[in-house]
Amino acid sequence: MNFPMEVVLAEDEENLRSTLTWAFERESWTVRGFEDGLAAWEFLAAAPPHPEGRVLVLDIVMPRMDGLELCRRIREAGMDLPLLFLSSRDEEMDRVLGLESGADDYLCKP
Repeated sequence: MNFPMEVVLAEDEENLRSTLTWAFERESWTVRGFEDGLAAWEFLAAAPPHPEGRVLVLDIVMPRMDGLELCRRIREAGMDLPLLFLSSRDEEMDRVLGLESGADDYLCKP
């Protein structure tokens, strides 16, 4: 059985979350969307490994748990998943903090 890659998307902006979900699903990826970091963390902490793997796309500014804290928890738990920050925070220091917290890449929202 062939399973699509799973994207865990933590983004508090509903319109952007639904647009990204549509785009990933159009490429046949499964999307688990969350409106805050804590909900994404609870899912990841309890979820069994996905057969084809997971990638994480996280916003930084979110309610209940921000993306930086979520990223730190993921890395401290030993989860070696590809992780991308997609954030409106576009200062150089924000990028440095994101990468130092364990992200593999950092993209600024237009």
